[in-house]
Amino acid sequence: MVIQWYPGHIAKGEKELQEQLKRIDVVLEVRDARILLSTAHPQVKQWAEGKLHLVICNRKDAIAPYELQLWQKYFQAQQIPAFFTDGRSGNGVKQVLRIAQQGAEKVNARRQSRGMLPRPVRAVVIGFPNVGKSSLINRLLGRKATASANRPGVTKQLQWVRLSDQIELLDSPGVIPPSLQNQEVAIKLAICDAIGTASYDPVLVASRAVELWRERGVNLGDRYGLAFPLEETGASYLQRLAESKYHGDQLRTAQRLLQDFRTGKLGAIALELPDQMPP
Repeated sequence: MVIQWYPGHIAKGEKELQEQLKRIDVVLEVRDARILLSTAHPQVKQWAEGKLHLVICNRKDAIAPYELQLWQKYFQAQQIPAFFTDGRSGNGVKQVLRIAQQGAEKVNARRQSRGMLPRPVRAVVIGFPNVGKSSLINRLLGRKATASANRPGVTKQLQWVRLSDQIELLDSPGVIPPSLQNQEVAIKLAICDAIGTASYDPVLVASRAVELWRERGVNLGDRYGLAFPLEETGASYLQRLAESKYHGDQLRTAQRLLQDFRTGKLGAIALELPDQMPP
């Protein structure tokens, strides 16, 4: 299985985004807390050079408290300003707003020192598809200003919104590398619904997903009444589960497994932890 996904609206949106970046003061990079490594776009550091760069780890409710603590310690050790949020409930969003406003004050202090008039600070929200960028913006605004849904590709064009007299926000379509060289990353993006469903086979993705869940301590036997021994492959388990529960329909079984994970029915669990960082 080779997974590749780079739809036209993303290619167009990324080109327009790069044209806007020279006007930007603050970069809010949104990642999915379940896959904080896989949703780190390789070009964001370059795009954010010379700007205030905040990492927003969204969906913090979807990972276990001890996993969140491990990631907090990691970002602190790396001196990376990272904030854990839940865009749906608004948990953690006020802290992001407070830091962004402090950044606005610093930008205008520099402008005044150069004899320039103050202006609203321009911030951009960047991240992979379906990591919660639009829901975060709506929480920051306190109202629904941008469309949001639990599927990739909802935001298809850049949109400026006024957050306050001090801050203007640019909502951008999801950005993703043109080529997904690391297929393990691509599979995790598919598991978390961060790429289009037409780009992958749900049966193959779910087969790998159950192996990842087992590695992270999920007891699938408790959920589905069918034990998953260590020596069994994910593909074999999915086939057995399909025969046991869904009349042999592996596609339906795979879709059910992925949906159960995405909606939290398998529990709060991160697919990646800091000790999995590459050397």
